[in-house]
Amino acid sequence: MFKISATYTDLYQLRMAQAYFKNNKHEQTAVFDYYFRKNPFEGGYTIFAGLEDLLQKLKNLQFSKEDISFLKTQNFPDDFLDYLEKFRFHGKIFSVMEGDVIFPNRPTLRVEGTLIEAQLIETIVLNLLNFQSLIATKARRMRFIAGNRSLLDFGLRRAQGPGGYYASRAAFIGGFDGTSNVIAGEDFNIPISGTMAHSFVQSYDNELESFRDFAIQLPKKCVLLVDTYNTLKSGIPNAIIVAKEMEARGEKLFAIRLDSGDLAYFAKESRKLLDAAGLHYVKIAASNQLDEYVIKSLQEQNAPIDIYGVGTNLVIGKPNGALDGVYKLAFSNGKPRIKISENLEKITLPHAKQVYRVTSEEGIWIGADVISLKTENHVTTMHHPFDPFKQMDIDSLKQEPLLKEVMGEGEIKIKLRTLSEIAEYSRERFAQLPLEYKRFYNPHQYKIGISTALKKEQEALIKSRKI
Repeated sequence: MFKISATYTDLYQLRMAQAYFKNNKHEQTAVFDYYFRKNPFEGGYTIFAGLEDLLQKLKNLQFSKEDISFLKTQNFPDDFLDYLEKFRFHGKIFSVMEGDVIFPNRPTLRVEGTLIEAQLIETIVLNLLNFQSLIATKARRMRFIAGNRSLLDFGLRRAQGPGGYYASRAAFIGGFDGTSNVIAGEDFNIPISGTMAHSFVQSYDNELESFRDFAIQLPKKCVLLVDTYNTLKSGIPNAIIVAKEMEARGEKLFAIRLDSGDLAYFAKESRKLLDAAGLHYVKIAASNQLDEYVIKSLQEQNAPIDIYGVGTNLVIGKPNGALDGVYKLAFSNGKPRIKISENLEKITLPHAKQVYRVTSEEGIWIGADVISLKTENHVTTMHHPFDPFKQMDIDSLKQEPLLKEVMGEGEIKIKLRTLSEIAEYSRERFAQLPLEYKRFYNPHQYKIGISTALKKEQEALIKSRKI
């Protein structure tokens, strides 16, 4: 849907690129790491989303003639604009697979290329990966608590502008079953679903007549909104009448929807009325400011809700609003680079790196990832990244390399998957995460460590930079 050019960036990226170019540094090699510092929603994990979307955009990233004309008005020099006109991303990207479970303070993606090309893609990397990973994580939290109930994304109208488009994609990766977002359904092959608004019922003088007209047009998957006037005295009785008329035509009412009031109470009372009428097959859908905590409460109350329609709280990633992903230089011009801070957690790790997921011999996750130099094939000891006295022997444990080459010379190196395939992979990986990391309150902290060799490199650089 969205055509993104290379001006989908921040001005300072272009100003730095200009300085690199003018000082003849633009062909120097560089390595950048993308990672984030904290799991969203005070949770114990994050779901990685947005990668394959990013790769497709990077493959075609360029400055259009219109872009160059605009940048000329911003006083960029002509020789630099000539360079930008020919710009393409020809670097390499090593990444965790989209849909995997990821954790803070370890590389999720590594970019290798010239200094200028790696710098120019920073904003689009952060924009696409931060947002989609945030929403996929929110969706996975709801899927975890909803069990086998259907989850539908109803959030487009409440999203921050076009963000709703990518929110629908990310929510599907995180475990949602469908969306009301038609264009996302078209572009990403997500099942689309929709019911009716209160305005449809209000536009008629008679609620029953509105239900009848709607059911005639939708003999399959017909969902009636029953709370426009009085759920139990009007909405449900009228829905039962229409359901019986549909049965006489050889059809079946699919569901009724509750959108206000005490959802647990109304769902239970509606179920009683439907069952008493022999309509056991009619499902109950519920919406209205749902999130993982409301769904958890409804489940604990044994509310007979079959379908949850989730809007605002999903697509805006409430209450966080953003994943704090960062993009940091780790190597350039043949030398390791480091950012030093008084906050130990913000001291970066130098060099090009690999990340290994540590598992038992049987492949069971033990709750630990270790960061190493990319040249290391096996790590014997895992050190705490900030506490020099904490370490763990992992020599006898299996170590799964997570960063795989997904792009090289500007070409995508992996077989792109359907969104359903990414979602299934995400479900499988999440199933491997032990339960203690999935709980909503005080989840267990997943261990992130660094290898001995990487620890020595970091310490040496810190010492060399001390004033």
